[in-house]
Amino acid sequence: MTGNHKDTSITRRRALAVSGGTVAAGGLAVVGFQSAFADTTDSTDADATDSASSTSSECMTLMSSVTEGPYYLDGALVRKDITEGKAGVPLTLRLTVVDATDGCTPVKGAAVEIWHCDAWGYYSGYTTANPGGSAPSESEEGDSANDKTYLRGYQIANGNGVVKFETIFPGWYTPRTCHIHVKVHTGGEKEDGTYEGGIVNYTGQLFFDDDIAEEIFTLEPYSKHTGDYTVLAKDMVYDGGGASSGLLTLQAVHKKDPSKGYKGFLTLAIDPDTENTGAGSGGGTPPSGAPSGAPSDAPTGTPPSDAPSDSASPSASASS
Repeated sequence: MTGNHKDTSITRRRALAVSGGTVAAGGLAVVGFQSAFADTTDSTDADATDSASSTSSECMTLMSSVTEGPYYLDGALVRKDITEGKAGVPLTLRLTVVDATDGCTPVKGAAVEIWHCDAWGYYSGYTTANPGGSAPSESEEGDSANDKTYLRGYQIANGNGVVKFETIFPGWYTPRTCHIHVKVHTGGEKEDGTYEGGIVNYTGQLFFDDDIAEEIFTLEPYSKHTGDYTVLAKDMVYDGGGASSGLLTLQAVHKKDPSKGYKGFLTLAIDPDTENTGAGSGGGTPPSGAPSGAPSDAPTGTPPSDAPSDSASPSASASS
């Protein structure tokens, strides 16, 4: 069983994910890195991005969307810091959204949404789902996080197409490798603290280098979750394409001390005129108590009784 869904036809007008580092010929490699780590919108930076992007004849079209998984929840909050006090290795995530149909120009105002599990493999909204292996229950973390909202959020892209999130390095659960989910929305607006309307242009997942992930998992609180970790080569969704398949470029805050955290970046090239809510394959009968739409090998468990009734997406077709 696999969650991969890769369209071998290469077209310009479809949702994709590309790393700035893969488009070196057009100059996007350098500018993509710089803009991804810019904290504020600056006209000089925006002009540099446009200039560098225009030197490329077209954006590289490398990857279609993948499954959103069964643990998506509507109504995430617009906020930069999504940790809510969850313990873990700090991760500053900076993503740049560009228009694949217009020379990789920045998509100002795009809403980037991310969600991921905590250090022990638990998702908000599904805190009773078993992450596999041996892990304490989510309630034993003793934090003040809201069980329905932690480690989920939106950010709105600035003039450079850049968003920034402050979060923690995700944990893992069977049978998946370490990952973060991501959607890019356009055409909507911020309302009541969340993002409403518009369309989803890209649905994907972000991945982490095995060596870095496995080193982090030896640290507290991650080390309290033991068992067989799934490396990238054996993951059902990651297809081995490196940055073009969502593999983040990571920079250690302190090279000799991984507990100090990491910065991660990636450029997401989308078609703002096309809807792409996620793809993927899977099958089997969901286990008793699994969220609707989850495959047979998804973590088991049910959302809290007061979770939203639409908490599991009907389009999900592979474990998240």
